[in-house]
Amino acid sequence: MADQSRPVTGYPAPPASNGYPTTAPTAYPYVAQPRPNQGSYFNVSGPYYSDPYATQQRATFIRRIFAIIIACVIIIGTIVFIMWLVLRPQVPQFRVDSLTLSNFNLSSNSLISGNWDARLTVRNPNSKIVLYYDHIEAAVFYKSESISETTVPPFVQGKKNETAVRATFASLSAYVEDRNGINDERARGTVYFNLRMVARVRFKAGAWWARRRILKIYCPSLPVGVSANSSAGSLDGGSKNCRVGL
Repeated sequence: MADQSRPVTGYPAPPASNGYPTTAPTAYPYVAQPRPNQGSYFNVSGPYYSDPYATQQRATFIRRIFAIIIACVIIIGTIVFIMWLVLRPQVPQFRVDSLTLSNFNLSSNSLISGNWDARLTVRNPNSKIVLYYDHIEAAVFYKSESISETTVPPFVQGKKNETAVRATFASLSAYVEDRNGINDERARGTVYFNLRMVARVRFKAGAWWARRRILKIYCPSLPVGVSANSSAGSLDGGSKNCRVGL
């Protein structure tokens, strides 16, 4: 026969003498659920949370910017190439027709004096472009030593046009190191001078203006017939073509 004094399973134990149970009820214990890893998503001190959608949007925006830049470069390049095919711009041509020398003298202390008068022909080979010469500087040299400098008045040159240009130089006491070289050439009856020019030129075709270009003109080894006993001379051998570059 069952012991009536034994407590039924599932019910709290009888109270102690002081009125409180001796142990906590253990019939149906509560199991605590595990806490989520807050460091990954909810804790601000945890690792940075990256939004893949925002990253994809930024990448798409950058790709579009690059595509627009490339498209603009291609369009501009195509327009410039088509204009070049239509206009076929060419640099002008320079030719020295005459170079006269007067009052020429070379002192014993290597000071050179004289007057140079250069006449040139400038030709515009373009059939669709007008040239605007805004500023022209010219200088006469002996080898690489500058003797005198001057400026040429600005002018406008039409299509397939030839323009006569004059440049005059004067030197009172320019110093040259190669005095013996000049004397040797003068003893042979011919002294060689160089003419250099720098011009700022604009190209215009109808309403289209090209940006200003810098032309460099070099006319080397211009033979001037002047003897040791003479102070005057002129260009030998006819006209001389010059080299022109941008």
